[in-house]
Amino acid sequence: MTVNMTKGQAISLQKSDGGTLTEVRMGLGWQAAKRRGLFGSRTREVDLDASAVLFAEKQALDVVFFRHLVSDDGSVKHTGDNLVGGAGQGGDDESILVDLQRVPVHVDQIVFTVNSFTGQTFQEVQNAFCRLVDETNGQELARYTLDGGGQYTAQIMAKVHRAGSGWQMTALGAPANGRTFKDLMPAILPHL
Repeated sequence: MTVNMTKGQAISLQKSDGGTLTEVRMGLGWQAAKRRGLFGSRTREVDLDASAVLFAEKQALDVVFFRHLVSDDGSVKHTGDNLVGGAGQGGDDESILVDLQRVPVHVDQIVFTVNSFTGQTFQEVQNAFCRLVDETNGQELARYTLDGGGQYTAQIMAKVHRAGSGWQMTALGAPANGRTFKDLMPAILPHL
């Protein structure tokens, strides 16, 4: 059963049978918004990029994104860059896999961000979402939908963080501006 998350909502990443999740996929999907023009509606391709920043006690240790597809420890993997989107409410355009059992014990949070590398704003995007999937069985656990557009070029989507002996996901949904994860670091820090 999928939980449709709202901004700031946290959910436990325990399985319904009481077991713990071992591998999750953070999926990102989007479509270019149709724009009305003189000769009808048209779309312009939008290149959104998903990134995962690994933190230990509020210090960024590593990042996984389209130019660094695997974390140094091998626990987090990006499946590759999608330059145009198109999945919208269907499948994922970009995915980041997290092997929760391999995440080093000192890493306490993984923050997922989305940015428009080409600098287009979210007003040019529709049907954008971030979802968490149990990679062992393909079951969608949680979904956070980006509502409305905005004059921003990035979004701090969600974080997966340690909670006792397990993990939780918190939907952040914080708008930001920047073309890369590096540009977003000052906006990420308040959410740690």
